[in-house]
Amino acid sequence: MAFKAEKAKLLVEGNELTITNPNKPLWPDLGITKADYLTTLSELSPYLLRYCRNRHLTTIRFPHGYDDKSFYQKNAPDPVPSFVNLAPLDGINYVNLDSLSTLIWLGNLTCLEFHPSFHYIGKTDPAEWLIDIDPTLEEEPRIMEAALIIGEVLDSLRIQSVPKTSGATGVQIYIPIQPGYTFEELRSIGHFIATYAVRMNPKLFTIERFKKNRGDKIYIDYLQHWYGKTLSAPYTPRAKKDATVSTPLLWKEVELRPSIREFNQLTIMNRLRTYGDLIDRVPPQNLNAILAKLKE
Repeated sequence: MAFKAEKAKLLVEGNELTITNPNKPLWPDLGITKADYLTTLSELSPYLLRYCRNRHLTTIRFPHGYDDKSFYQKNAPDPVPSFVNLAPLDGINYVNLDSLSTLIWLGNLTCLEFHPSFHYIGKTDPAEWLIDIDPTLEEEPRIMEAALIIGEVLDSLRIQSVPKTSGATGVQIYIPIQPGYTFEELRSIGHFIATYAVRMNPKLFTIERFKKNRGDKIYIDYLQHWYGKTLSAPYTPRAKKDATVSTPLLWKEVELRPSIREFNQLTIMNRLRTYGDLIDRVPPQNLNAILAKLKE
């Protein structure tokens, strides 16, 4: 998208959107303007919408760019265009991010991050299962090693998973699941995996909830996955210096200990053209065996 004016009209899916300040720098050091960002969102939309559609969306807005003031937005901002579908829950009018038009509208409002609920609209059971591997240190060279260990534990339980960068400092383990499991059941498996990993790697991992008590250990957050909570969507941009994107990886890539910074707005589309959506390669997992074992 190329704009010369400070305001422009854009036709998306038959809907006319007004784009304000298209030349505003959102990542100044990388030369990424709002127009560039909207182009990236448009390219990412077939992938990003897959994990945001029919969920309750929380966004983070950065009116003056990634390194300036920000705020979380749960309630849909007024005025709401006619093409935007809402998803009310507990008195909040969440946006249902179910179309490219809605995505570009939110992008124009400088929503730089997209965090959907773990459950679908009108449902109470989880849509998938995630384990968040969260470093205590801002720079954590062991994060890929930590993710690999959790992946190996899952593999030993015959549970296929996909690692994805958070786009910030951590890695999240994404497990597609067959329908019918509850948040409580998934939390019980997560607790089992986390306590086992801590016991086997006490200098690396912790399940201590208070950050000040973790030292330099990596937190296995199996508690974040819960009804009403959110986590960064696969393929969401992140408001970080390197314009990172939350990116699914191959386990063989994790073995090479890549930097999270490598996966960003400038590289993501070439990667998607090469690999497609890696999460889509993994079939929904049956967790009956491990749940039965935990109940013994």
